[in-house]
Amino acid sequence: MKKRISKVLIQVCLFSAISIIAAAQAGTTLIKVIVSPDHKDWTYKVNETAKFSVQVLKYGNLLDNVTINYETGTETLPDVTKEGVVLKNGTTEFSGTMKTPGFYRVRVWAVVDGRKYEGLATAGFEPEKIQPTVKDPSDFDTFWSNAITEARKINLDPMITLMPERCTSDVNVYHISFQNNALMSRIYGILAIPKKEGKYPAILKVPGAGIRPYTGDTRLAALGFITLEIGIHGIPVNLDPQVYNNLNGAALANYNNIRLNDRDNFYYKRVYVGCVRAIDFIFTLPEFNGTDVAVTGGSQGGALTIVTAGLDKRVKYMAAMYPALCDNTGYLNGRAGGWPHYFRNTQPKPGEVETLGYYDVVNFARRVTIPGFYTWGYNDMTCPPTSMYSAYNVITAPKELQIFQETGHWTFPEQGEILNNWLIKQFNK
Repeated sequence: MKKRISKVLIQVCLFSAISIIAAAQAGTTLIKVIVSPDHKDWTYKVNETAKFSVQVLKYGNLLDNVTINYETGTETLPDVTKEGVVLKNGTTEFSGTMKTPGFYRVRVWAVVDGRKYEGLATAGFEPEKIQPTVKDPSDFDTFWSNAITEARKINLDPMITLMPERCTSDVNVYHISFQNNALMSRIYGILAIPKKEGKYPAILKVPGAGIRPYTGDTRLAALGFITLEIGIHGIPVNLDPQVYNNLNGAALANYNNIRLNDRDNFYYKRVYVGCVRAIDFIFTLPEFNGTDVAVTGGSQGGALTIVTAGLDKRVKYMAAMYPALCDNTGYLNGRAGGWPHYFRNTQPKPGEVETLGYYDVVNFARRVTIPGFYTWGYNDMTCPPTSMYSAYNVITAPKELQIFQETGHWTFPEQGEILNNWLIKQFNK
C-alpha cells in the first residue's frame, strides 16, 4: 500500500501544482511592487535593524517617476502612513526595528493610471519568543469535558446518502449528517470511502471561514484514506450556492460574533463540539481501521484542527495551515490578534473577553499532545503571524513548522504537497 500511495500522491501533487501555477500566471499584474527584506529568511534579532528595498517594475524594468503610498510599522498597527511620494528611479528603501518579539511590515502601493498595485514584506523579530496575551481559564478543561459529555447524551442518528454523480471508479461519495450537541442540531458533510474492501485510516477535514457547499476529497480517498469534509453551520453542504449567499447576508452574517458574551451559547460552542462528534461519527464507520485518524484544515480550519486535537485524544496526527482565532486579546495589549480581529476597532463588551478565553486556539494548543505539522507566511494579514506564533509557541508536543515567508493568506503549491506528504508519512510509519 505504501508504494501505491507514493506513486499516486506524486501524480496528484503534480496536477495540483500545474493547475495552481497556471492560474497564478493568468492572474499576474502589469505593474509589480517588490518589497525585499535584507535577510533571506526575513528574520531578525530584537533591536536589529531590518532594511527593506522597494522596486516598482513594468515589464521587468524599474518604472521612473512612479507615485507610491506606503505604511510601515507592526503587522496590523502601522505607525507611519504617507501618500503621494514620487520615486524618480522606481526604487526606494525603508528600515525598521522592534524592541520586543513580533513582526514589522512595510506595505507599498504604486499608483499607475489611477490603479493601485500592492507589494509588502514582513520582518520577524525572534518570533519563536512570542508569548500569548490570552488568559487560560481555571475551569477550561471542566467546561469542555462537560460540553462533550452533554453532547454525547444525544444519539448521533447518522444519515448517509450515496451521491452516485460524485462517485469515482475507486471511491464512493456520500452526503452525511449526524446530530451534534442538541436534538435536531446536525453537522453535515461529504464522506469519501475507498471502494476496495478493507479497513482504512481516516482524515477529518475542517472548514475555513464562510458559508458554502463542499465536494469532499476523492483524491485522498483514492490513496487509501477515508475522508470526511464537514460544514459547521447545521445545514446541508450540497445545496444551491445561492442558499449560502443568502445565509451569509442574513441569518449567519458575522456568525463569529453571535452571542459572544455568553460562553455557554457562543456560536463556536456547537462548532467545537461538532468537530469531536465528527470523530465520534468516524469511529462508527465499518471501513475505519479503528485507530488512525488525523485532522487538517486552514484558517478557521487551522483553528479547528488545533481545537479538535486539543479536545479529542483519539486524534493521532494534525496538520494546520495559518490558524485563525489565536490570541484574540492581542489588540487589547497593543499588538495583533487573530482573525476575526476581535477588539481591533472596538472595546470589549461585558463578558466577551471572558468568553473568548474558553474558545481561543492558544488554550487548546496548550493541551495538544500529538505530532503536528504547521505552515504559514509572514505576510498574512488575515491571520497575523504574531497570533499564530502565540499558539504555536505554547505547544509542547512534537511539532514541525514550515514557514513560507512571502505567503499571505494563501499557499504555494509546494506547501500543500509538503503537508500531504507529512500526513501520509505519519500513517505509513
